[in-house]
Amino acid sequence: MDRRRFLSLLAWPVANACGQERATSGQGMASRGVPPSPRKKPAGLPFHARFTDVADRAGLKEPMVSGHPDRIGYVIESMGCGAAFFDCDNGGWLDALVLSGSRFGDPPPRATNRLYKNNRDGTFSDVTERAGLFRTGYAYGVTVGDYNNDGFEDLFITYWGQNALYRNNGDGTFTDVTKEAGLLSPHPRFGSGCAFLDYDRDGYLDLFASNYLAFQMDSVPRPGEAGSCLYEGVPVYCGPRGLPYGHHSLYHNNGDGTFTDVTAPSGIDKPEGGYGLTVVSADFDNDGWPDIYVACDSTPSLLFRNNHDGTFTEQGIERGVALSEDGLEQAGMGVGVGDFMLNGSLDIIKTHFSQDTPGVYQNDGAGTFRDITRQSGLAVETRYLWWGVGIVDLDNDGKPDIFAVTGGVYPVLRGTYKTPRVIFRNLGEGQFEQLLGPCGPAVDALHTSRGCAFGDFDNDGDVDILVVNQNEPPSLLRNDLTGANHWIKIKLIGTKSNRSAIGARVTVRYGDKVQAQEVLSQSSYLSVNDGRLHFGLGPVTAADIQIRWPSGQKDKLAAVPADQLVWVTEGLGITRTQKLAIR
Repeated sequence: MDRRRFLSLLAWPVANACGQERATSGQGMASRGVPPSPRKKPAGLPFHARFTDVADRAGLKEPMVSGHPDRIGYVIESMGCGAAFFDCDNGGWLDALVLSGSRFGDPPPRATNRLYKNNRDGTFSDVTERAGLFRTGYAYGVTVGDYNNDGFEDLFITYWGQNALYRNNGDGTFTDVTKEAGLLSPHPRFGSGCAFLDYDRDGYLDLFASNYLAFQMDSVPRPGEAGSCLYEGVPVYCGPRGLPYGHHSLYHNNGDGTFTDVTAPSGIDKPEGGYGLTVVSADFDNDGWPDIYVACDSTPSLLFRNNHDGTFTEQGIERGVALSEDGLEQAGMGVGVGDFMLNGSLDIIKTHFSQDTPGVYQNDGAGTFRDITRQSGLAVETRYLWWGVGIVDLDNDGKPDIFAVTGGVYPVLRGTYKTPRVIFRNLGEGQFEQLLGPCGPAVDALHTSRGCAFGDFDNDGDVDILVVNQNEPPSLLRNDLTGANHWIKIKLIGTKSNRSAIGARVTVRYGDKVQAQEVLSQSSYLSVNDGRLHFGLGPVTAADIQIRWPSGQKDKLAAVPADQLVWVTEGLGITRTQKLAIR
């Protein structure tokens, strides 16, 4: 028995004792049942970001279907899905993709993923059918990247059943090329997290896809049926525990529009698996090669370290990001990646079940992490089940904050099903404080949320948030930022590297601070953020920028003026600029 399986067996009795009764051979999501830490006295500093939900007036009106509003029969109806901010036609404005599920028994015929085209005036138009993206079923995760290097961003979407690769035709439409690309699975799967990455640095985007669990309706009882499951004495759907693990796949891009399954030769299949959800590919150990982190629900999370030879070694436990600080499994849902310590390395936050803390992992610069959840101040909030999360500078003060969406999984427990959003402001040196009340009614509003994407949809120089809500239309949280803080936004275009520049590391120096970010193809919860990297600068009016491209090339830009979007082309430097202004 390996160490991972041994720790898994140790963790189960503790999680089961925390109110998760079972009528099958195990059920529910892991929770340590820990009380919140005491809150410190508020810092009393002003916070200049305030959020207004403008989804309805912006035209984002279609609900995301996920089971019935008052009951859920199966785990496939509960997990919800992600969203993406991306520029589908290279128009310079973010469009919005909102995924959708379905429901058992009476699936709505119009429940589909929705593509909303940005009208550049604060509104969007639903172009789903015209774009060729109408598809019913249970969608979960999305990754965005230009896999064929033709200059337009393509989509890969995971489903229960068959995943789908959509090629961007460059004219506002997409074509399903899953079969032609060699990505059809011979057996139905419960697809979840996914990420484009160039793991061998050949200039073409490869693809990693995780799977949540093995699920068949005819073998899993519904709530109240014989052999069904209980939570706090109430009949609920079964899973993930008690159901077989999902297994994860890696596909190599052949450079001709097709992919080859390299799961076995790459070593991705060596770990037992786990209930895989959100996937993030980034260079966590600062060696110039992309690694893969998989948040796993109620099983140890996985960190695949890139060996530089086409293979990976799983080191989640050894690197400190698989379990809680006391060695227990947690219900890993979403992942935020960013440099909240401001030391040039990528830190991690992972979201978990209620009655538990999120996981806050500080990177030592070489890819080994220390759990600083309690020291950071995030352990004060354990009431909610957290999902999508981001490490983003909401007020442009130069210190990235933490934003998360929350929501329950059992609608029969109404008091804990709809819950608010959560913001922790960065106080510096790894310290955060939860903001209660001053960030606007859109933050305090009660929803059952899942994925969220971060990006500047109105091009005014701050970070807005797109949120997926269960059985409701999405929320679009417009950031109404005040104050005099500065910022810079960077759009990268690869030449030797993949065109989307996924995996490029940008390090910005401003005043006495340094911050690193990478171009990611998935994070939050099964979602994709704006590919333009946004750095708040505080009072500083210019920044020095260093870019390490996936090819290994490095470009340096000195004293770049603030408050603008800059396009940087690999090897050519700044090739375009655009002044934007906070409204």
